[in-house]
Amino acid sequence: MFYRPEDGHGLPHNPFSAIVAPRPIAWISTRGTDGSENLAPYSFFNAVAYTPPQVMFATTGKKHDREGTKDTLANIRDTGVFAVNIVEFAKREVMNLTSGPWDKDVDEAEMAGIARGECDTINCGRIADAPATLECKLTQIVDLQGPNNRVAFGEVTGIHLRDDCIVDGRFDVTRFQPLARLGYRDFTHVSEVFVMQRPGET
Repeated sequence: MFYRPEDGHGLPHNPFSAIVAPRPIAWISTRGTDGSENLAPYSFFNAVAYTPPQVMFATTGKKHDREGTKDTLANIRDTGVFAVNIVEFAKREVMNLTSGPWDKDVDEAEMAGIARGECDTINCGRIADAPATLECKLTQIVDLQGPNNRVAFGEVTGIHLRDDCIVDGRFDVTRFQPLARLGYRDFTHVSEVFVMQRPGET
């Protein structure tokens, strides 16, 4: 099968969302200029650089009570900061609950019964018991082709690691099994890890 996206695929569901998979999930917490709290997951997310450490996430679509975007990006645009909380398998249901199209005055963490902590380098809340949280300062927002498609880049200025996830000096993902997005409504989690040496490494 071959298709041009501009012509459509003819399938009952869009295969594009299932091709680039699995995708890590950024459970992003933000705080509005009015002090309101927001928490929402994004699966167009990844790390993009080591020095300084930087991440990106993309948002697509908009909400009726925001100007051409969603609560997360609106808060980041206004404050210049955000926190990326890593989602563990055990929190899959509460993460999913926070993905709803809630009004901007709804505190998703409070609604879902999620304990919140404070960030150290930015004025933002975080998920207190997340396996890891990346505190980020916005570096740029890039408009993409298509309506309401944008990418936000951030420099990581602080990192929280849950103590039980550090084993023999390494951040061990098998301790919490990170949740990942596949296509459609499908998800997976990391439960097995293997090692491969790069050519020339000892």
